[in-house]
Amino acid sequence: MNNYRHLYERLSQHTDKNNVLVDEPIRKHTYTRLGGTADFYITPSAYEEVQAIIRFANQENVPFTMLGNGSNLIVKDGGIRGIVMNLQQLSSIWREEEKVISQSGARIIDASRFALEEELAGLEFACGIPGSVGGALYMNAGAYGGEIKDALESAVVVTRDGDLLKLTADQLDLSYRTSNIPDNGYIVLEATFALKLGNKEEIKEAMDDLTYKRESKQPLEYPSCGSVFKRPPGFFAGKLIQDSNLQGKKIGGAEVSTKHAGFIVNKNNATASEYISLIEFVQETVKEKFAVQLEREVRIIGEDREENR
Repeated sequence: MNNYRHLYERLSQHTDKNNVLVDEPIRKHTYTRLGGTADFYITPSAYEEVQAIIRFANQENVPFTMLGNGSNLIVKDGGIRGIVMNLQQLSSIWREEEKVISQSGARIIDASRFALEEELAGLEFACGIPGSVGGALYMNAGAYGGEIKDALESAVVVTRDGDLLKLTADQLDLSYRTSNIPDNGYIVLEATFALKLGNKEEIKEAMDDLTYKRESKQPLEYPSCGSVFKRPPGFFAGKLIQDSNLQGKKIGGAEVSTKHAGFIVNKNNATASEYISLIEFVQETVKEKFAVQLEREVRIIGEDREENR
């Protein structure tokens, strides 16, 4: 533990001590099963606690990182300094008229399933997206022709200063796999989805169809970050990678999936550096063969091992 250790007791004043873990391995909280340790891993249980911790980090000049469900993220082997916050305890979902309101720590899959049970249509596309609701807004997650901006009405966020704001979907500038949430330093606490009354059997049929497509085509049997690259204009990333004969390419324990070329899997206890090196190799190879620059969809954060401590 580094020079932030003395802050533990003071941090614990803002949330239950059981919600503050020290030197927590991040690999336990990411879909890739990669990443070093976090100095502090905090899971607040109330909006006020989130606000207080952000203000504390500002006052003490402690680095602060928000972690969602860890599904579209690679954390480097050196880990993350300062505070890492996860809102997994803020996971309630409820209905108001034809709207579904979800706290950001809930899985977007669960919000989709809740809508099904309430016979509300409009979130079927999200039935296979593995991230949290907050993470889904962060990157305007989408699948099979649908995306968050199609259903989102508004969001409650915390600003960099720890203040609460309610913003409309338009104010979040949602576009293909992006939003203004990272640039503004917002932390999503709650999302309101405006849906429509539907037929439960039809909604379920659509979700079952999308689930089959996902499970039959994606390498869900291995840890991965999901789809690694954004879709380049006029192309499909997976097809370019496949046509570059890269399926099965390995660096250490990381491998370009033989089931879906757009995925890189942690097949054999890969390190983050191996996983990132394979991403870069794929980018270089596709650029050389097809003159197309693949842009990462997955985020990479943290420190390299040699930089740590």
